[in-house]
Amino acid sequence: MAEDSPVSAITRVTVTQLRQGLLRLHKILLELERTAYERGRGRISNSYEYLQLVLKDPWFDWLHRLSELIVQIDETLDTANSDRPATEEDALALITRAKLLLTPSESGTEFQKNYFLALQQSPDVVLLHSEMMSILGAKSS
Repeated sequence: MAEDSPVSAITRVTVTQLRQGLLRLHKILLELERTAYERGRGRISNSYEYLQLVLKDPWFDWLHRLSELIVQIDETLDTANSDRPATEEDALALITRAKLLLTPSESGTEFQKNYFLALQQSPDVVLLHSEMMSILGAKSS
C-alpha cells in the first residue's frame, strides 16, 4: 500500500474498536488509581479535586500515556477537521503504539510497570486486556 493511501475500512473499524476499548480501560484504571490514592492519602472530596489530581498529581501521571494515545486516535479518525487526511500508515502506527503501550512488564516503561500491577489487582483489567489483545491481533501492522 502506498504511504499516502487513505485509511482502509477494515483499519478504520479496528482503530475505532481500539479507541472504544482504550476509553473503557482508561476508566477502569482511573477508578483503580483513585481507590489506591484514597487508601494512601485520604478521600478525594469532589470531582474538581479529582480532576486536578488526575491532571497534575504525579500519582496519576502514568495514565497520561493512555490519554495521549486516545487523543491521537481521535485526531486521526476526525478527518473532517484535518488539513491532511489520515493515511493507512498513520492508523497502523497507532495500532503499533497501542500494542507497545499495552505490553505489561515488570521492568518496562512507567506505564507498562503500572499496567502490569493493575493486571495483578483487577479481574476487570484482565478481561479488558484480553479484549484489547483480540482487537490488536485482528490487524497486524
